[in-house]
Amino acid sequence: MVRICVLGGGLVGRFVACTLHERGHHVMVIDAEPLQNLPTGIKCVQSFVNPETISETVSGFDVVVNCLPGRIGHAVREPLLSIEGTSVADLAFTAEDPRMYDGLAKETGSRMIYDVGIAPGLSNALLMAVQTENGPLDSAKIWVGGNPQEPDEEWSYMAPFSPSDVIEEYTRPARIRRGGELRTEAALSERHPVIVPGYGHMEAFLTDGVRSLLDTIDCEELVEYTVRWPGHIQRYLEGDYSEEDLIEAWTFNPQRPEFTWLAVEVRSENGTQRWDVIDEGKEGWSSMARTTGLVTVEVAEILAENLIPESGVMPPERLGEDPELLDRLMNALRHAGVEIHSSSEE
Repeated sequence: MVRICVLGGGLVGRFVACTLHERGHHVMVIDAEPLQNLPTGIKCVQSFVNPETISETVSGFDVVVNCLPGRIGHAVREPLLSIEGTSVADLAFTAEDPRMYDGLAKETGSRMIYDVGIAPGLSNALLMAVQTENGPLDSAKIWVGGNPQEPDEEWSYMAPFSPSDVIEEYTRPARIRRGGELRTEAALSERHPVIVPGYGHMEAFLTDGVRSLLDTIDCEELVEYTVRWPGHIQRYLEGDYSEEDLIEAWTFNPQRPEFTWLAVEVRSENGTQRWDVIDEGKEGWSSMARTTGLVTVEVAEILAENLIPESGVMPPERLGEDPELLDRLMNALRHAGVEIHSSSEE
């Protein structure tokens, strides 16, 4: 039973807060927008998160969960890690590498596990687990996307997290590895068809998703692709849309059926291993909120239980170094009804 402060009450933040509350923790959520229809046991604070006063805001909490959009999410990292002994589960998707604060965290005895979602997040842990067991890898490919279950005549898409972060994903150059060498390619390049189990033909394209894996995984080829319905990216490329236009067009509709799919495929000298993770939402929660949020919740509890005792700023690969921690993540997803299919070939 610990005190946990969740920064950001969007789709994922709400799920994280409610799940932690259901597990018996004392939870406070802070968001700039009004927070409605949350359990009465959750303390809700309507306020902008101010990096200058964040240390006072989270005083007395055992764990802080950073579910803020990327820009403000990065701004709170340094002040959070300046608090002696703080523990942070960080979901903010940013261009900045949080490891810039590793020295600070070690000085203050603080800990942060960042990119604690499904991809990056679970995908990183799976790759590290394979490398820990088999040594250097030949190839690692990741496909991931959260999309409506049926396409439409418009965008065939609605943003399951901050639309501004989606736009960032579409514009930030993609760092990958090919032939053992680091390369930077244009985002949205290498478009190719993929078959998504249960949904058929969709389209994948490069995005800047491998991030910390470029430093931690010894692999000749390392790429991540985002997946959308055919026509979505062509519409984006051909139009001249403002951020406001896209935020409005991609507004999430909780009444529209959607799904999340993650595929991780790894080749090493011992053969090929593959995982397919699929969720279609449940009990009113979106699939992306569930798959991302369940990993975040487990990391928050792992930190609260001091199962990662060292201080510093650590990527989610840290979770794949310990088979018990990775099993905990996988079992939490399966227990919640997320489908996970694995296969291997010699």
